[in-house]
Amino acid sequence: MKSDVEELMPRLLPVETCGIETGEDFNLNEPPRNPQEYLRQVQLEASLCPDVVVAKIDPKKLRKKQTVNVSLTACQVAAQGFSPSLKWQRQQVSNFSEIRRSISKHRLHWSGQALDDNVLMPKQDAEEQWKKLCLGENVYLNSPPTDPVTEDPGLDYVKVGFPPFLSIVSRLNQATVSAVLEYLINWFEEREFVPQLGRWQYALLACLEKPLLPEAHSLIRQLARRSSEVRTNLEHQEDERLSPLNLMICLVARYFDQNDLADKED
Repeated sequence: MKSDVEELMPRLLPVETCGIETGEDFNLNEPPRNPQEYLRQVQLEASLCPDVVVAKIDPKKLRKKQTVNVSLTACQVAAQGFSPSLKWQRQQVSNFSEIRRSISKHRLHWSGQALDDNVLMPKQDAEEQWKKLCLGENVYLNSPPTDPVTEDPGLDYVKVGFPPFLSIVSRLNQATVSAVLEYLINWFEEREFVPQLGRWQYALLACLEKPLLPEAHSLIRQLARRSSEVRTNLEHQEDERLSPLNLMICLVARYFDQNDLADKED
């Protein structure tokens, strides 16, 4: 093996062999006294290294997705009358920009506010707990709506989902923002749009810093495409889901500069 290494890496300096090969008593703990001793120490340390080293990697610490694939597929074109006007889109971008500035300005204040006793902030990688927090148990578990006559009139956030309070979203770092956004978008890929989902998607986009990381870039494009897909299945322009779906597409395309996904004016 040593000879193979020497053939691949021929010596560039005429350094005499030392240590194990010559039987010389050489102390690696003492500093070298001259350049020759320094080179001999390097030579001896290299001879003591194993030929093959295997790294110990904990798979649990690795993220589920290491490769980011950015799809360039455009959004599905909306039916006549289902896409917003350019004026509406510009207004939404203006409102969104103002909200982002306000969150950035007051983040320190809101992050210091105490949370309600029933708010338990999940860890970043606790996907199922985040979905329960944002969507509520009723939506997460696909439970049938309760009878308002027999149900306690008090609002139960555990069942209906916690709104994205500033005291909650202001505590999220960028890694958590991206992670929760990914959890909700993946959930949306297999299910229909619900108001709780729209509120959290809007809030997380408002907390997403620019310039975007590749992972976030792929996520928001996935969100816009899925929103356009659900929109094509709407039968009436009065459907309450139309406006929030248009809003998601608008923000991704117009604010985050994914212009190929933008709705063109009818």
